[in-house]
Amino acid sequence: MKTHRAPMALRPNPEGPLPPAAMVLAAGLGKRMRPLTATRPKPLVRVYGKTLLDHALDNLRASDVRRVVVNVHYLAGQVEAHLARNAADLDIAVSDERDALLETGGGVAKALPLIGADPFFVVNSDNMWVDGPIDTLRQMARRWDPDIMDALLLVVPLARAHGYEGRGDFHMTGEGLLARRRGARVAPFVFSGVQLLKASLFDDVPEGAFSLNLIYDRLIESGRLYGIAHTGQWFHVGTPGAVKETEALLGNG
Repeated sequence: MKTHRAPMALRPNPEGPLPPAAMVLAAGLGKRMRPLTATRPKPLVRVYGKTLLDHALDNLRASDVRRVVVNVHYLAGQVEAHLARNAADLDIAVSDERDALLETGGGVAKALPLIGADPFFVVNSDNMWVDGPIDTLRQMARRWDPDIMDALLLVVPLARAHGYEGRGDFHMTGEGLLARRRGARVAPFVFSGVQLLKASLFDDVPEGAFSLNLIYDRLIESGRLYGIAHTGQWFHVGTPGAVKETEALLGNG
């Protein structure tokens, strides 16, 4: 039986440095978004006046994260052309997955040499967040403690997870430790798709495609997966109906 060090309370560190790089996961097929993705990749679906990809890039800009890696697969040329037109102010690198879709974990593992930072942010392009009173990414950086955690996930209270139809993903202790929802029970927090990861997590991972859930499960077992609750708004935009719902909610403030 494994023993773990007793968790320490997560206290904000106002001097916590902001990681300078992020990866935006943009290589998915977007099947649930059809017919909107019949002729365009999901990251280029427009929501409330701009593409999902641009919403993610704008949040990174607002936090002064300038180095951004974007992975591509489905209709990759469209994403590359869009980045060339709309992200000239950022240090953009493209991780090409045209030959094989690598899922979330495999995609990050392939992109590590391009990311060039430790730790680094990873952001899903099909989730949108609006900052609360504090800049979300800076808030995560202030909570980051490499002595006790290897990954920090931004989680959203289930009641405020717009567009999400599941039973929740995680339970979270007062110290921030995460545990998975079990069986048919409801868990109070949903993973937002925004996270802060150590590069060393990818030292011992499978070749090729694998999910980041493999890493999360390892960290739960070792007591080193932490969460922080989002204080702003969050939207899961996975279907055409969710696009309309999100636009209606944003339009109503």
